Amino acid sequence: MAEIKEYQLFINGEWRTSTSGDTIDIVNPSTEEIVARVQNGTAEEAIEALKAADKAQKEWRKLPARSRADLLYKLAAEIKANSDYLAELLVKEQGKLLKVAKMEVAVTASFIEYACEGARRIEGDIIPSDNPNEQIWIQKIPRGVVVAITAWNFPLALAGRKLGPALVAGNTIVIKPTSETPLATLELGNLANKVGIPAGVINILTGPGRAMGNALVESPICKMVTMTGSTPVGQQIARNAAQNLTHVQLELGGKAPFIVFEDADIDSAVASALHSRFDNCGQVCTCNERMYIHEDIYETFMEKFITATKALKVGDPMLDDTDMGPKVNASELKHMEHLVAVSIEEGATVATGGKRPEGSQFEKGYWFEPTVLTNVKQDMTIVHEESFGPILPVLKFKTFDEVIGYANDCEYGLAAMVFTNNMNTIMKCNDELEYGEIYVNRGHGEQHQGFHNGYKLSGSGGEDGKYGFEQYMEKKTFYIKHKA
Repeated sequence: MAEIKEYQLFINGEWRTSTSGDTIDIVNPSTEEIVARVQNGTAEEAIEALKAADKAQKEWRKLPARSRADLLYKLAAEIKANSDYLAELLVKEQGKLLKVAKMEVAVTASFIEYACEGARRIEGDIIPSDNPNEQIWIQKIPRGVVVAITAWNFPLALAGRKLGPALVAGNTIVIKPTSETPLATLELGNLANKVGIPAGVINILTGPGRAMGNALVESPICKMVTMTGSTPVGQQIARNAAQNLTHVQLELGGKAPFIVFEDADIDSAVASALHSRFDNCGQVCTCNERMYIHEDIYETFMEKFITATKALKVGDPMLDDTDMGPKVNASELKHMEHLVAVSIEEGATVATGGKRPEGSQFEKGYWFEPTVLTNVKQDMTIVHEESFGPILPVLKFKTFDEVIGYANDCEYGLAAMVFTNNMNTIMKCNDELEYGEIYVNRGHGEQHQGFHNGYKLSGSGGEDGKYGFEQYMEKKTFYIKHKA
């Protein structure tokens, strides 16, 4: 049996064992084997990390932004240099395909590099005053200590997405990854020390949300919370942060509609629908969660789509020819089984999949087949509840107004996908779809220079690009009176 590595808490540039004396087992979703143990940190250690970050921020903010970026460029380079090791950790802790894990490592580095490019673009304003001999200066300054809470589906990339802009802007950070997938994120502590990032600028903690997480969010030391995760947890964070009026940036749940109009390129739409549902075992917030196909092309589209779905290979995520790995844990697997059972009870038909795959290689692990449901009605549970897994309900529609009504009939508003070659239809979708991100004639997948922003219960604040960078800064206004 392979040696089980034990990780500590990373506070003020040092690795420390939690005073709780407890650890959390990290389980490989493919094999159910324990691959590592992490500390079950305490609320007291959360406050210790916040204090270390607060102390470090006093000097970190004084460095020119370009100097901060120079250190972070080195961190990004180390992430890329350790790509193979970090990718294998991601496979072991989260179950994603190795090729997807390698992409995640690369994206983590590029998130940081993109933030570094903004170091010379922290710009304020000079505004004329109504008074004589006076100017108004608006300066952008760091908020202070940022608490970053990340999700288990892309843990390292989410850490990089938040760490980069936070630190370039002059903040320091306390990162709390989820207990399911903290390993690759914890490795950032070693890399930060290696490149000379000052102690306390980056802190990484593991522990229960109700103790450690609440302590981080509720402390007056925390000046901003950036969180990616579920809507219920995001709502609780917003409530906890409200007592200090702490700035909160939330990227939460999604139930993205995938709409295919009658004039669409069917082959392109099929390929995009496939990857936008089953990539990372469907564990992507912008994934194709419900698909609407125009009745004129429904039969042709579904014949191709079902054939492509059945051809997907589920199995060992370390192999190059595998298309889909396991769900992240047993709870998520039970949720898949529950959703299929409820859908059948409500009248849906399982066109393919719907259960654990057969075979001895699937006796251990949290496996579920790529699943397509037909005969689905708009009022069914599966159309409204986020599955975050490889289950796709498919519905027909007749008219534009009908499908827009279906698409907007949702408490979430993160992403939508539209396939059509009619520019008028595209513009009408732009006007009427209630989603922060709309992908036209391609599947999901945002870019660094865009803006990842959700409506409704999908969150607030937004990330990426110049608008996301601004989340990490306050504005300070000066009224400068001078002699004539």
